[in-house]
Amino acid sequence: MHWVFEPGFFSSGPVHVACSVGSIVAVVSGVVGVFTVMRGQSFAGHSLADVATAGGSGAFLAGVSPLFGFVVGGVVGAGAMEMIGVRRARGRDLATGIVLGASIGLAALFLYLGTTRSSTTGASQQILFGSIFSILSSTLPVVAVLSALCLGIMALVHRPLLLSSVSTDMAAARGVPVRVVGMLYMFALALAVGLSSLAIGAILSTALLIGPAAIALRLTKRIGWAMATACLTGVGSVLLGVLLAYDSYYWSSSHAYWPVSFFIVAVIFLGYLVTELPFIRTAPTRRGEARLPDTHEIDR
Repeated sequence: MHWVFEPGFFSSGPVHVACSVGSIVAVVSGVVGVFTVMRGQSFAGHSLADVATAGGSGAFLAGVSPLFGFVVGGVVGAGAMEMIGVRRARGRDLATGIVLGASIGLAALFLYLGTTRSSTTGASQQILFGSIFSILSSTLPVVAVLSALCLGIMALVHRPLLLSSVSTDMAAARGVPVRVVGMLYMFALALAVGLSSLAIGAILSTALLIGPAAIALRLTKRIGWAMATACLTGVGSVLLGVLLAYDSYYWSSSHAYWPVSFFIVAVIFLGYLVTELPFIRTAPTRRGEARLPDTHEIDR
């Protein structure tokens, strides 16, 4: 199958690291993304991606790993949104907008200072749009630990999180610590955004978080199946994106790799368009709206 897999694909170390990191990140993004879409907090995920941009650019300016900046920036942003926001959706949107504006301003400052004080080229490209082929193998254990932490948090709070997604008042009446559950969810969301920023860049990280989850919720009503479908969709998109990016080196005489993030986002986008076909979409929801389970499903 040389016409699909160009020479050296299976023996390339950077390809092995890219596929491993990308697959792990896709699983985390799929699990967290399903809850993000169901709760209608895609805007919060996008805002945390911009906060991750500020964190990653600040980490580059300080001379440390961008992953550290992505994660720390996302966690700080999530904490700020949770502290500023209130239980009403309008107050939460206001808090998200405030954090979004501040993070974009910081990102602009850090990127400017980083490019003027350092001779390193391509740093802005790596932070904003990712460079998965340049990830070092030593980063893989850190990614695995952070991913396990994120999935552990989601496993701990997924049932009260479902109930609070249906009705905050009902969850509080049943004794669910809504504020604590919300903070833990935002922490997991920040970790997912930080990890996906490492894979495809801070600007495009929302695509890996929201896209596969939106596709899954178009195809199934069950939460478990939706998470599994989102994970498989994300992993498939990452692996196909890595393959296409590697093959793009041989597509022209210039011998330059096309961005992996472009292919991953393109595959996810095309997948979502396919689910728009009426004979494929099975979930009985209004257009652009995810279905929340009722309390009987949560109890089961």
